[in-house]
Amino acid sequence: MHKLTGTAASLYEEVRDLPIVSPHGHCDPEWFATNAPFPDPAALLVVPDHYVFRMLYSQGVPLRYLGIGEAGKDVDPRSVFRLFAKNWFLFLGTPSHFWMTYVLTQTLGVSAALSEETADQIYDQIAEKLEQPAFRPRALYDRFGIEVLATTDGALDDLNHHQTIADSGWNGRVVPTFRPDGVLDPSNPDFRANIVQLALLTGEDTESYSGYLAALRQRRAMFKALGATATDHAIEQIHTEWLGDPDVLFQKLRRGAGSTQDAQAFYGHMLVEMAQMSVEDGLVMQIHGGSRRNTNHLILDRFGRDKGADIPIAVDWVRGLEALLNRVGNTPGFSLLLFTLDETTYARELAPMAGHWPCLRIGPPWWFHDSAAGIARYFDQVVETAGYHNLAGFNDDTRAFLSIPARHDLWRRGVALHLEQQVTRGVFDLADARQLAPLLANDLARNAYRLAS
Repeated sequence: MHKLTGTAASLYEEVRDLPIVSPHGHCDPEWFATNAPFPDPAALLVVPDHYVFRMLYSQGVPLRYLGIGEAGKDVDPRSVFRLFAKNWFLFLGTPSHFWMTYVLTQTLGVSAALSEETADQIYDQIAEKLEQPAFRPRALYDRFGIEVLATTDGALDDLNHHQTIADSGWNGRVVPTFRPDGVLDPSNPDFRANIVQLALLTGEDTESYSGYLAALRQRRAMFKALGATATDHAIEQIHTEWLGDPDVLFQKLRRGAGSTQDAQAFYGHMLVEMAQMSVEDGLVMQIHGGSRRNTNHLILDRFGRDKGADIPIAVDWVRGLEALLNRVGNTPGFSLLLFTLDETTYARELAPMAGHWPCLRIGPPWWFHDSAAGIARYFDQVVETAGYHNLAGFNDDTRAFLSIPARHDLWRRGVALHLEQQVTRGVFDLADARQLAPLLANDLARNAYRLAS
C-alpha cells in the first residue's frame, strides 16, 4: 500500500497503535488454551489461509501439495512453503500480498524477499522463532495489542478450550461466538444428526419443537457465561419468514422428509427465532449473506467444505429481512449487524436500511472486499446515507492469527485516507476527522459488539 502523506499520515499516526478490538474471526481457541508453539511455518501461514490456497489452486497447484485435507496430511511442510514461495508473485495486487508482507517483515522480522531461492532460509528463520516463548499465542496476543478476540464456535462445541482459558488466570480476553447454523439450517447434510447431538449435549427433548428451542436457549446461555456477546449466521440468499405452526415443518424436516423449499422456510423462521432470543439475552446478532458455498463439487468431495470455492452472489436484503425486522426490528435493545458480499447493495439497500431501522448496523467490507479499494468503495457508498454511527467498525474475520495486526493496519490506513478526502472536500473539518478516526478504528466495533469492559 502506498505511503501516506499529509493529513492522512497524521490521522493514521493517531490511531495506528490503538488497541485491537477483534470481535469476529475464526482463530482456534485451543491456541490460547494450551499456549503451545505453532507447529511449523506452513501450518501457520499457508494451510489455514483460504486466500492463499485458492489463488494457488486457480493457477493449477493441487491442494494436496499444499498440505490440505487427508490427501495432504503427509506432505512435508517445507515443500508446502517452498511451493508458496515459488508462486509468491501471483499475489501481487492482492490484499494477501500486503498482509503477508506485513507478517513476514514486521511480525516475524524476515528481511529477505520471499522467493523460490530464499524459501528454505525464511522457513528456517520462522521455524526457529516459533520455538521461542515470544512467539507463543498468548505472547503474540499481548504483543499485537489485542484488547479482545472473539472466536466462532458451533452450537455443539463443548467450549472446553474457552473454559480452560477462563480458568487459567491469563489476562487475555478470548470469547466465543455462537454459530448455530448446523442445528438451524435443514439444508446442512448433518442437520438431523446435529439435532440428536444437541439433545445429548443439553438433556432437552429435541424431538419436540419446544424442547429444541429450550436446547438452543441453553446453549446460548452457556456461550454467554463464557463471555460471548454475539451470534453469527451465514445464509446464501437472505430470507426470513414467520411460520404460524413451525412444529409441523420441524417434525417433517427432522424425519428427513422436507423439500428444499421447506428447508428454506424453516431456516428463515429460525433466524427470526434467533432474533427474538437476542432480544431476551442481549447477544448481538450477525448475518453474513451472499456467499454461495462450496461451488467446486470435486473439491468439496475430496477436501471438504470451506476450501476456497465460495463465490459471491446477488442478494435482496430488503425483502429478505422484512419478516424479521417487522417482528423485532423496532424492539429496544435488539442489535443486528449485516455483512454482504454483494457490494451493489451498499448504497441501494444496506445504507438506507441502517439509516432507518434502529437495530441495524452495517458490517465492514467482508472477505473478497476486505482490501484497500474495497474499504474506499464501502465508505463512499454507505456514509452519505447511513452516517458513521450506523457502521459496525472493523473486524478481521480471519483464521490467520498472525495477519490480525496487518488487517487492522490496512483498515486504519483506509480510514485515514477516507477522512482526509472528506476534509479536502469540505464535508467536515480536521477536528471532526480526528474525532472520527478512533471511532472507526475500534470504538464502533467495541460498541456494536457490546465488548466494553
